[in-house]
Amino acid sequence: MPRYFFNVHIGTDALPDPEGQDLRDADQAWEVARAMAQNLMGTEFDQPINWASAHIEVKDDLDEIVMEFPFLEAITPDRLSH
Repeated sequence: MPRYFFNVHIGTDALPDPEGQDLRDADQAWEVARAMAQNLMGTEFDQPINWASAHIEVKDDLDEIVMEFPFLEAITPDRLSH
């Protein structure tokens, strides 16, 4: 199984993922990135976060970028406030 690393970028801050996860393919990595983004957007922080400038950079075990997942892509209609 390939290993994928999920590096979170929020504004100018980067939070690297040194361990990664063994996943079956890039489609499953997309699902994990989406779940991570939803989880983080549901977390309360001391400072407001500009989610429009945040993304998750997914790399494989060869350090190649597989995808960049924008946080806003994780917003589903049921998560929008009215």
